[in-house]
Amino acid sequence: MPDVALAVGLAAFAAFGALIAPAGSRDLDPLAFVLLAAGALVLVARRPLPIAVLIASILCVYAYNLRGYPDVAPLAIFVGIYTAVRAGRRRLAIGVAGLGLVAMTFAANHSRLADESTREVIQASALLAGWLVASGVLAEVVRNRQAYIEQVERRAEEAERTRDEVALRRAGEERLRIARELHDSLTHSISIIKVQAGVAVHLARKRGEPVPDALVAIQETSAEAVRELRATLDVLRDPTADASGNGVDRLPDLLDRTRLAGLPVELSVTGQPRPLPVDVNQAAYRIVQEALTNVARHAGPASAEVTVEYDAHSLVIQVDDDGRAHLDETHVPGVGLIGMRERVTALGGTLRAEPRTSGGFTVRADLPVPAKVAAE
Repeated sequence: MPDVALAVGLAAFAAFGALIAPAGSRDLDPLAFVLLAAGALVLVARRPLPIAVLIASILCVYAYNLRGYPDVAPLAIFVGIYTAVRAGRRRLAIGVAGLGLVAMTFAANHSRLADESTREVIQASALLAGWLVASGVLAEVVRNRQAYIEQVERRAEEAERTRDEVALRRAGEERLRIARELHDSLTHSISIIKVQAGVAVHLARKRGEPVPDALVAIQETSAEAVRELRATLDVLRDPTADASGNGVDRLPDLLDRTRLAGLPVELSVTGQPRPLPVDVNQAAYRIVQEALTNVARHAGPASAEVTVEYDAHSLVIQVDDDGRAHLDETHVPGVGLIGMRERVTALGGTLRAEPRTSGGFTVRADLPVPAKVAAE
């Protein structure tokens, strides 16, 4: 559209200029306006065919001058030169413009008025040559500036990409360092606890003594902790790895270990169980795990109930206890509740953690399940 407006504007300007210009050796006729219009309107195709458009404009101006019509500034040729040089066709554009200048000088000399000397024709041709050179120089300046801007943008993009790569590499190195530290400290300590609890259970059974449930719970919980910690270390070494493999399907094992630790807990599942996204599945497990840990630590003598509800587009996890929490007490969220809220918020869900009207505490998480997964 801009090229069309430019071509029409130049055609109108050329026609107006011809009407007010001093008379030439031939009066204006319909062919004169056709040549002026054609020389300008071909600019519509100047971007895809810059050299062809330049040649067409020169031919139209040559035919116009050869017939001796009133002199008109060949603005269409200037635009054609600018376009061709800007498109990177500099040498070809210079060659075509040079031949065109010679042809137009010949045409002007052939059709000059009786009182017009050859010297004046040459001076007019020199002025035309100056405008042609100015058009080419302007195009070259604009082209070099555009190339410079593109080069600066490429350098900026390269610098940004390099900075991101450096940040990713440093983050990877930091994950590996943390993984090594955790492996050297926590894994070793928990493994020793597991071994000692196993030895104590073995000796008690060998002596025929009853094995305390708490000791069995320590043995099984430490074994699970080692497994989860090693899985977490794998994630630190490779972020694409599965965090632990824990999910809703492993809740019965979690509840068995919780009962061995002395906390009565029941599980109820409503709705039709179905495959869940990995992040939703793991978040549900961690929420139940953290909620039961808080019950064991803060609720006092209590029992708990875990409810898993498969809704049409969500998974609802609720953990209720009958502990010593009351509505009139002020509860400051600890690290566990903050972590649960962060998990749920990251998945676009909602979390409610508050005392119950009948006493005790409730944790309810509503985790959305993507429509595609829900349909499957």
